[in-house]
Amino acid sequence: MKMPRERNGKRAERGKQKKWVPELGYYYIVTDTEETEKNYLNGLRDSLPEKIRNRLVVKVASAKHTKDMISTCEKADVDPQYRQSWIVFDRDQVQSFDEIILEAEKKGIRVGWSNPCIEIWFFAYFGKMPTMQGSVECCRDFGELYKKEIGQKYVKSNPQIYKVLKENGDEVKAIHRAQQQFIKCQNDGKLKPSEMCPGTTLHYLIEEIQGKAKK
Repeated sequence: MKMPRERNGKRAERGKQKKWVPELGYYYIVTDTEETEKNYLNGLRDSLPEKIRNRLVVKVASAKHTKDMISTCEKADVDPQYRQSWIVFDRDQVQSFDEIILEAEKKGIRVGWSNPCIEIWFFAYFGKMPTMQGSVECCRDFGELYKKEIGQKYVKSNPQIYKVLKENGDEVKAIHRAQQQFIKCQNDGKLKPSEMCPGTTLHYLIEEIQGKAKK
């Protein structure tokens, strides 16, 4: 097999061939679940117009444990120079919630966290982010809202959750609502993610990807 040539006519050395880099970005997202977050993010990926999927790549992976999300990002088989790494997880019962976020950010990994759980972000699709401290209460109350709005029982493992929320809720308003709540927390002196309840930064990831998809 012939080696590719560089512009000056010289043969390129093995391993130095130009890497393929998606024009609009390569997102490598790691969650600590195999269901809700992963299904939601895979749904986001699948919702992208087919014509841009080679230009905007979204890959979702799972870490075995919450504490392993950062190392899983670092071990991705995509050069960190070309990928945008994210971890996505809930406050729930994670004791080192703030520390994980801080460590990730120091390593250049962005974080889509939700407090108390991802359902608080789902609430935003219907214009609400009610105050509640526990994930059990949050899931229960979102289930009641889901039943009212969708007419079906909320199932955390639903592989179509992104599609259902996008079609029955308002994603643009959800992003705006989440941003308003984030600013309110800061104005109230709540600066640690563990203190920002209800709160989320997942909307930054969704807004960024959807913005690029429209280019």
